[in-house]
Amino acid sequence: MDLDMVNMFVIAGGTLAIPILAFIASFLLWPSALIRIYYWYWRRTLGMQVRYVNHEDYQFCYSYRGRPGNKPSILMLHGFSAHKDMWLTVVKFLPKNLHLVCVDMPGHEGTTRSSLDDFSISGQVKRIHQFVECLNLNQKPFHLVGTSMGGHVAGVYAAFYPSDICSLSLVCPAGLQYTTDNQFVQRLKELHKTADVEKIPLIPSTPEEMADMLKLCSYVRFRVPQQILQGLVDVRTPHNDFYRKLFLEIVHEKSRYMLHENMGKIEVPTQVIWGKQDQVLDVSGADMLANSISNCQVELLENCGHSVVMERPRKTAKLIVEFLASVHNTDSRKKLD
Repeated sequence: MDLDMVNMFVIAGGTLAIPILAFIASFLLWPSALIRIYYWYWRRTLGMQVRYVNHEDYQFCYSYRGRPGNKPSILMLHGFSAHKDMWLTVVKFLPKNLHLVCVDMPGHEGTTRSSLDDFSISGQVKRIHQFVECLNLNQKPFHLVGTSMGGHVAGVYAAFYPSDICSLSLVCPAGLQYTTDNQFVQRLKELHKTADVEKIPLIPSTPEEMADMLKLCSYVRFRVPQQILQGLVDVRTPHNDFYRKLFLEIVHEKSRYMLHENMGKIEVPTQVIWGKQDQVLDVSGADMLANSISNCQVELLENCGHSVVMERPRKTAKLIVEFLASVHNTDSRKKLD
């Protein structure tokens, strides 16, 4: 083998080694950076673009794909302590001809966080309505999707601003009043009595607590490497004081059961998706909604916990698309009659 050939292999090997070593270094030393890169990569791959919009001195951060068209736009509201990118797993399976908007909820990620802001459920509903008006999203009724805390906000939004939306998907929403408490709620009440806000299960501060939270929220047991658990903690820890404040706000008596108190006012066709093995919010909430909302269909997912969006993204996307198609086709037939 001549010298030129040897040099070519050395150069090629070095070129491949640099990104591999960079990945290993990131994985071992800066896992939080790797997580951010992961979300950036998937947004780019799926065609989601990040933008900012202001209402007076308040800034909203959101991602979107597509433009408004004949089909309803879709606005997606994430859950407690999450962010707009949690929807990427579902976006992957949604048709590219749909106009999608995923917003960071008040105080989360790129959206303004102010100590003066109202983080109650009604306060968040008002903020989301401001966001909708900034984008003129309600120029034509849109489809609203929300999960967990985002589902709580979405349901109350549908009750408060019925003319804005044409249909609604609630994925294991919070905000319902149960006759009996599950183990998770019982534990929260015990923590509330002792005022020990440092041990809220949904606000982990160590990799071990993060692993426990994933077990609580998921029926599927994800095998997450220790380095990634550490990265997830590193990303969240700087925001934990805010998460504690937010959590206390949304479980306060003025917010805790707002969806329950307003679900009878929801008039648009509604879809409820719930994991049967949800340990955070009991699946019996689906029947409560179905019994109170006149036009409501329920989809219960086997072998699925609270994190429906992460555990069953393909199924979630399929159910939303089928629901939209059924509502749209029904509306079309009514126009023809």
